[in-house]
Amino acid sequence: MRILKTTPEFKPSEVVVAEELIDSYLDDAAASGYSILIAESDSVLTGYICYGQTPLTEGTWDIYWMAVAQEKRGQGIGGTLLKKAEEKIEEAGGRLAFIETSSLPSYENTRRFYLGQGYETLVLIPDFYSPGDGKLIMQKRLRPDS
Repeated sequence: MRILKTTPEFKPSEVVVAEELIDSYLDDAAASGYSILIAESDSVLTGYICYGQTPLTEGTWDIYWMAVAQEKRGQGIGGTLLKKAEEKIEEAGGRLAFIETSSLPSYENTRRFYLGQGYETLVLIPDFYSPGDGKLIMQKRLRPDS
């Protein structure tokens, strides 16, 4: 929770939702529908990623949350977490991964990160989250034939 609470891009209300997903996973991982991977250094949590299969789809998955400790950014932790999640998704028969993110200027580094990891922006829904804050939907094809 420390990482989520100190990530400036996340609003307090978003942190509450992220905590609910984590709690659901910890209570009953199989029933939650979510998967979580963590990164740690010297037994200290440095990042996490939460993802899950998109209901009512064939091989489509969502990356719901990802965060890396501020002091550990730029060290490849986020890229490693994302790659491991993508590998797990592929092993489970996943073919597409989707990420939804904000169009706010404060999310520019986030968007640049995902683009650098092979995601492409499919659509922008203006004013989705609030006036001036649109939703970007990004996608990565995990298998070339998908």
